[in-house]
Amino acid sequence: MTNSRTLTNVFGVIGCPVGHSMSPAIQNQAFRSEHIDASYHAFHVEKKDLQNAVTGIKALGVKGFNVTIPHKEALIPLLDEIESTAKAIGAVNTVVNEGGKLIGYNTDGKGFISSLRPYLSASLHDSRILIIGAGGAARAIYFSLAAYGAGEIDLCNRTVLKAEKLIEECPVKAKSRALSLQNAEKELNNYDIIVQTTSIGMHPHVEAKPLSLENIKSSAIVTDIIYNPIKTAFLKEAEEKGCKILDGTGMFVHQAALAFEHWTGLFPDVKEMHDIVMKKLGGTLC
Repeated sequence: MTNSRTLTNVFGVIGCPVGHSMSPAIQNQAFRSEHIDASYHAFHVEKKDLQNAVTGIKALGVKGFNVTIPHKEALIPLLDEIESTAKAIGAVNTVVNEGGKLIGYNTDGKGFISSLRPYLSASLHDSRILIIGAGGAARAIYFSLAAYGAGEIDLCNRTVLKAEKLIEECPVKAKSRALSLQNAEKELNNYDIIVQTTSIGMHPHVEAKPLSLENIKSSAIVTDIIYNPIKTAFLKEAEEKGCKILDGTGMFVHQAALAFEHWTGLFPDVKEMHDIVMKKLGGTLC
């Protein structure tokens, strides 16, 4: 980084929509805290304009950027290089501009594991995990848990075939089964960690839940990657059952911190990032 503010010190996030993103607030504070002369902005990019946006990013020398819906998959063929984890997942959420070469990474799965670690009472290697959903977030989390060496990772989904396909496509083979939602509900007491990765329960449909937790054991950890509302109906039910709960702010902040590290070589203050997010989401607490 140079001391004078130049366009090479610009970072950002591209998506559609992107105006609601909290990334500028947390990343700009991280730059200030680390005394880095840089700025981070939200760039609204329509699907039809993605290729032109990437060309512009290269031409202007934007140093790095995050990627959010709906561009995480579509961006891949427009990049110069893809890190192996991101390639396997089939989605990119972080890009580094190294001398005009755009390199794609995926920090979602690693961010999830980092947010989960403080809540663990046993090793992930000895844990039985259930992932609800089989979309992009489930894929990133499943692939990362498999690579980490988690003991058993089952997937349940409305469409079981989609869960089976996700398991088959993982480059690291793990002990796994694909289940229907109904079967997962029946077997819920077998799991130490339950990970909710779907959009069910997100604002404004805050009362919706992906499945019942009637059969869950009180020693389980229940996580939901949704952070609006912070405490979903799913997490409320888990808390009522005596479970430890983890909302989606942890994964969001940790994936952002890992992106910052890719750009700067420095790992930011995660607590400071988390405090900013919680303050911004304060009005949505239930």
